[in-house]
Amino acid sequence: MRWLVLAAILPLLAFTPISCQQYSVRIGSKAFTESIILGELARHLGQSVRANSFHYQQIGGTQLVFRALQEGEIDVYPEYTGTIREEIFSGKVVHSEQAIRQALRERGILMTQPLGFENSYAIGMKEQVAEKKGMTNISDLAKDPKLRLRFSSEFVHRGDGWPGLRKHYQLPSLDVKGVDHDVAYRLLDESSADAIDVYTTDAKIRYYGIRQLKDDRYFFPKYDAVFLYRADLEQRAPEFVNLLKQLEGNVSETEIMTMNGYAELHRIPESHVAAEFLNKKFGIRVAVQKETVANRIWKHTKEHLDLVRKSLIPAILAAISLGIVATKLPAIVGQSLLGAVGIIQTIPALALLVILIVPVSKLGLSTIGSGSATAIIALFLYSLLPIVRNTFTGLHDIPIQLRESAAALGLPTVARLWLIELPMASQTILAGIKTAAVINVGFATLGALIGAGGYGQPILTGIRLNDNSLILQGAIPAALMALIVQGLFELVERQLVPKGLRLKSIG
Repeated sequence: MRWLVLAAILPLLAFTPISCQQYSVRIGSKAFTESIILGELARHLGQSVRANSFHYQQIGGTQLVFRALQEGEIDVYPEYTGTIREEIFSGKVVHSEQAIRQALRERGILMTQPLGFENSYAIGMKEQVAEKKGMTNISDLAKDPKLRLRFSSEFVHRGDGWPGLRKHYQLPSLDVKGVDHDVAYRLLDESSADAIDVYTTDAKIRYYGIRQLKDDRYFFPKYDAVFLYRADLEQRAPEFVNLLKQLEGNVSETEIMTMNGYAELHRIPESHVAAEFLNKKFGIRVAVQKETVANRIWKHTKEHLDLVRKSLIPAILAAISLGIVATKLPAIVGQSLLGAVGIIQTIPALALLVILIVPVSKLGLSTIGSGSATAIIALFLYSLLPIVRNTFTGLHDIPIQLRESAAALGLPTVARLWLIELPMASQTILAGIKTAAVINVGFATLGALIGAGGYGQPILTGIRLNDNSLILQGAIPAALMALIVQGLFELVERQLVPKGLRLKSIG
């Protein structure tokens, strides 16, 4: 009876909605400071005209955030014309601004006029290292084949990044590795890298004393900052779009570099930086609430719990069922089922998250943001193996004499399963559930990479800002949650596992 009650309650716990908040303007941004600041400018503009705006921060790379715009999961995000030409429309003849606008319009997307500054790629080296090695131009990189180049992961693969740069400058094979953009600065400062890719408006360029090598063969295109937005936004939120267009030509390179510096070097939240700019530049006042550490942790705790419950509880129900099926089927079929579930576990969590984006999008489910189906499905799949394996093992190891006795009593198959086999295997099954729960809580931090929130959000922000306190605000609560979840299942075990099976060994 206890197992039946639990099976009835678990689906309710998994799928009861916590929030049904709807937003009239959904803003996205990539995983670097300037994009987040521009996203906050857009959010504040929405608030100033009483639009219910929300900002999905640090969604990820270009293709991910642009796909979210196309699919209608966000309405607007900041982008750069060079990136649109070379990354979004790679392989297509889209060079002029007019051609860009036409190509976007065909996809139901419009583009503002340039905001007033350009943020291009550049190759940077510490000033003293560049001086010592005689590096002034990008073409000078060919002088030293032993250079350690640490580029952002996106730059390593995109057409206007390292592959195109190497071909254009005919550079030799060099020691190139992909790292997080913000980590690259630290590697350069610690002399663990000789050169990195930088954004020309990065505040860290001046802070770390970095020399930007001249693009002497004119490889990088023009990267004017713009906003891309869905065409239907002009009908849904015309006041917001009109305000957004007021930014056109009104954000200078000096101003954006100053804002980047406030956020990255002085640790001023991007929302405050953006609000101050709008107040000084346009006289637009918006209320910005000061977020305490406690409020921030509580917010991310709710997001993290939401990811865990929506993925772990369905995984428990599905995995126990699969374990039962694997036990009842012929041995070769059951082992094949276990092998299939095991293969999923061998896929790196980050890779699985990215792989699932396209199929989830095709199904019409959310790929980003709070409650992202992509994150939930990835966590669901990662939680299966320990439970399936332990369910199979627990049922398979029940002594044959007990099974034969149950059959001799004339009990139906389902009754034998519920009254004898599952209680006998319950301790082993719960051990698998506890393992899956710990894995789930830990991997849920990766959901922040697609805007799903949770404890991964402060971890990503801490890495971006080189702020260990922010990293700990995500890492420590995640570890504590894993322990609490494991403890809760220990209590559940006392209720579900027969006392005779919980007897501790003597000695």
